[in-house]
Amino acid sequence: MSNNAPITSNLNVKSMDHLDPPAQYIDRRPITPKIADLVTLAREDITKILHGDDKRFLMVVGPCSIHDEKAGLEYAEKLCELKERVSENLFVVMRVYFEKPRTTVGWKGLINDPNLNGTFDMASGLDRARAFLLKIGEMGMPTASEFLDPFTPQYLADLVSWGAIGARTTESQTHRQMASGLSMPIGYKNGTGGSLQIAVDALVASKSPHSFLGIDLDGHAAIVNTTGNPAGHIILRGGTTGPNYDAETVAKAKSLLEEAGLEPSIVIDCSHANSYKDHRNQGKVCRDAIRQRVGGDAAVVGIMLESHINEGAQQLGDDPSSLEYGVSITDACVGWDETEKLLLEANEALSAAKVGALA
Repeated sequence: MSNNAPITSNLNVKSMDHLDPPAQYIDRRPITPKIADLVTLAREDITKILHGDDKRFLMVVGPCSIHDEKAGLEYAEKLCELKERVSENLFVVMRVYFEKPRTTVGWKGLINDPNLNGTFDMASGLDRARAFLLKIGEMGMPTASEFLDPFTPQYLADLVSWGAIGARTTESQTHRQMASGLSMPIGYKNGTGGSLQIAVDALVASKSPHSFLGIDLDGHAAIVNTTGNPAGHIILRGGTTGPNYDAETVAKAKSLLEEAGLEPSIVIDCSHANSYKDHRNQGKVCRDAIRQRVGGDAAVVGIMLESHINEGAQQLGDDPSSLEYGVSITDACVGWDETEKLLLEANEALSAAKVGALA
């Protein structure tokens, strides 16, 4: 810290630790041509799905958060194999979340605290996150992630095919500006209170150009000037008033989007308030979303499913080594068996609907 720092600043800051700039992380773990092609094609395909030019159904599937890379890679291998089996009707992207917004306090994700012990080794967390994304990419699995800290995209975004702005940050000007410059399609969740208008406003804002403060790849403070992000949609995740995945609310969301001059592209989150925060209800939400799509509602373009190797959730205690393998430490997830069943059911239903339409 500068010796010239004013005595009235940083009174509640204990320390500031040096962090290598994004360019050094990228140089140490560069994207390969194979992964670059995967990311680019996945972004293009998702954008086509949002515009209705690709009739496949988008499935953002995976753990609530990545806390154990070994289990995450095992899950990715399973999902990658399943992705190929359902590829005619479903476009599957693995949920790979490294940043977790908290209502109050709690574990904030692999980047913030990769060792699960309160040491907050974020330099290592960023490196481990990048390494994990590269391994997933080598498998041929596109990835999806939520962007929370405005600096994170400079370190990781080249490896991500779809992004989300969460319910707690959709109304934030900082995150709307950030999203306007991101290179992949972005989903905007309705607010925690259930407001759809917040998500619609975020989509309008992020499609516009912005200028704001950020960092460049060399880690220097910069004025970031964006062109606006043309590929976006809203995500219905329920709110304090209850679920909002029903056909009536979907129709209301479509109307709001159309009034704002936007394409009515909607993804339904099977978890959070839509499932009453009970993972056992996610299958019901997923099946309802598929029924709406099969019933002719082309605006329902996809779902999000929180899924892991084993179902449920566990608490992160003082001893990370005691954690059960393949079980979430944030939101509860459905297990692999149910995940496979839901995706195969969805593929079959969409395939049957396609055949029916041709008859």
